[in-house]
Amino acid sequence: MFITTRPHQNSAPTDLFAAIQTLKRELNAVVLAHYYQDADIQDIADYLGDSLGLSQQAAATEADVIVFAGVHFMAETAKILNPDKLVLLPDLDAGCSLADSCPPAAFAEFKAKHPDHLVISYINCTAEIKAMSDIICTSSNAVKIVQQIPDNQPIIFAPDRNLGRYVMQQTGRELLLWQGSCMVHETFSEKKLVQLQVQHPDAEVIAHPECEPALLQHANYIGSTTALLNYAKTSPRSAFIVATEAGILHQMQKAAPDKQFIPAPPINQCACNECPHMRLNTLEKLYWAMKTRAPEITLPDATREAALKPMQRMLAMS
Repeated sequence: MFITTRPHQNSAPTDLFAAIQTLKRELNAVVLAHYYQDADIQDIADYLGDSLGLSQQAAATEADVIVFAGVHFMAETAKILNPDKLVLLPDLDAGCSLADSCPPAAFAEFKAKHPDHLVISYINCTAEIKAMSDIICTSSNAVKIVQQIPDNQPIIFAPDRNLGRYVMQQTGRELLLWQGSCMVHETFSEKKLVQLQVQHPDAEVIAHPECEPALLQHANYIGSTTALLNYAKTSPRSAFIVATEAGILHQMQKAAPDKQFIPAPPINQCACNECPHMRLNTLEKLYWAMKTRAPEITLPDATREAALKPMQRMLAMS
């Protein structure tokens, strides 16, 4: 991935919301944001979603400029799908521990040892890993995609081992798993979760499939970020312990203000589990990205073209 640097900045305007709206019109720009972003960014976004929804929006947008309030792999995905558009990422350091857990050189060696395997990669990976994959998936559609693969076709699933285990349980398929994980979802404390269940006996536990198996066994419902949000809105229950990045609680509370949403805590002393990479983006950085048209995400043509094919397969199979 090649990224331009941000020019020197002066002071930002007082009303960032109004300034960003003005820049959207001037640039014909769209702001795409993940549910794990700060509340202000969620509120200014033109589209808010999980990885699948964001990919679909990136593929469909007619905007000239895509401002991606998320992390590197998400902005790369938007560029893969929109090679002729300007794709901006507010903070260059907004990476992803899961993507980092699958280095391209090591994965290429792993793949070479299993030449008969189809490679299905979770979208939370770098463009280089996507380029080595046959199909991309998200937590929303991973089960559906694996179910469409013939039973006699062996599969490598990368990079998240926990999502891979969950897909194996749901499909009954044996998958060869790359041993990657997300620093947020692997650090929830099972002990603290159980203590919360004792304190809130009427609360349902809802969890993302990237969580460790020990935590998932306590969940009443397991699903993607969007699925968790929809479940919380429609469930007759009035209280939920939420085991995913705490940013989603903002939308849950907006969608169901009369319900209680309790973040599941990590093993450290924090009350909730936040992704430090996602939270690097701020409203001010988003403004400056649009104002200066930097930092821009670019990709080598060969990588982008190779990564596009498995992305298109995912969109077709979804």
